[in-house]
Amino acid sequence: MKTVISNVIEKPISGEWGNDGGNIKVLRSTNFTNEGYLNLNEVVTRDIDHRKVESKKLIPGDIIIEKSGGSPNQPVGRVVYFDEVDTYLCNNFTSILRPKTNKIYPKYLHYILFCNHKLGGTNSFQNKTTGIINLQLNRYIEEIQIPLPPLPTQKKIAAILDAADAYRQKTKALIDKYDQLAQSLFLEIFGDTWTNPKGWKVMLVEEVSNNKKHSIKAGPFGSSLKKEFYVEKGYKIYGQEQVIKDDLSFGDYYIDEKKYKELENCKVSEGDVLISLVGTYGKISVVPENFEPGIINPRLMKISPNRNIIRPDFLKLLLQNSGAEIQMKNQSRGGTMDIVNVGIMRKIEIPVPPIELQNKFAERAQLIEAQKQQAQVSLQKAEDLFNSLLQRAFKGELVE
Repeated sequence: MKTVISNVIEKPISGEWGNDGGNIKVLRSTNFTNEGYLNLNEVVTRDIDHRKVESKKLIPGDIIIEKSGGSPNQPVGRVVYFDEVDTYLCNNFTSILRPKTNKIYPKYLHYILFCNHKLGGTNSFQNKTTGIINLQLNRYIEEIQIPLPPLPTQKKIAAILDAADAYRQKTKALIDKYDQLAQSLFLEIFGDTWTNPKGWKVMLVEEVSNNKKHSIKAGPFGSSLKKEFYVEKGYKIYGQEQVIKDDLSFGDYYIDEKKYKELENCKVSEGDVLISLVGTYGKISVVPENFEPGIINPRLMKISPNRNIIRPDFLKLLLQNSGAEIQMKNQSRGGTMDIVNVGIMRKIEIPVPPIELQNKFAERAQLIEAQKQQAQVSLQKAEDLFNSLLQRAFKGELVE
């Protein structure tokens, strides 16, 4: 049996924003995660009339839907499940969908709507006005059909999905713990590299490069690397998208051998440290042992470290440290966005412990990383299982 969403919910409750001040907690789309949960770390408080608070406050089992916002890569219409006991409202870019509990189990409805958004079900209900993407909520709830098995079956489906989701969340938490363990190990051995309590020698980034020509080099000027030079296969062009993801296997822009030789001073080598320069600046990747030969584009810089002084992976950690980030932020400049350039990067100061101590840390950190990699494999399996069960539930195939 199927039904439209409007048949199993009360009339949607619009959000409120109120006025500055006050102590009423208001949830925004910035409190949404992409996994259907609320993030309550930064909840704003507003001054809202008590009558509106009483008529519009959330109750456990409500589903909050995002009706304004979104982007080309993230369609509007995300949903989160509300199960808090304190008084909250949602803002006017969102609405409350309150399930009719005699017809539908709230957690079941949440999973169905969550899956529908993941599968692109809200795409055809979007419109764009003044640069903002909006969800045509009334059309959406009147036209989208969802499977509606008996209530006991809905509860069973929700329990299966809860268990699968708990498994993937537990695995994610394990990965976070490995990251925390690596950070604790770093602090134990080296201390806070911003305050430098252990008194390590402080050097400039240019002093830890390999002193060869082009050891610190930004990508070529845009006129040297126009899109008309791109080919289907050849030498790879590394850009910010790879470094932001910290995955150099990503991306498929290439130039031919002739253009590569013209721009060979921008080529990457194993162990080079790549840094994003514009907008999302300061993101860092290290070129691994196995990589596609290629060059960096104008939004990247490469540093070829002197490995007798500093390990590439250790330089990455130092440049991601708050001290280096603060220096970059203080010196970055730009019109509409901040920019880091070669001149700035050369003069960034970093503490440099003995290479023997860096190697000791790397050996121990690699053991942690190996465990983390195993957890990431488990996480992918957990994600695949959850998504498979979710889609089967949306098709009405999870429980016969």
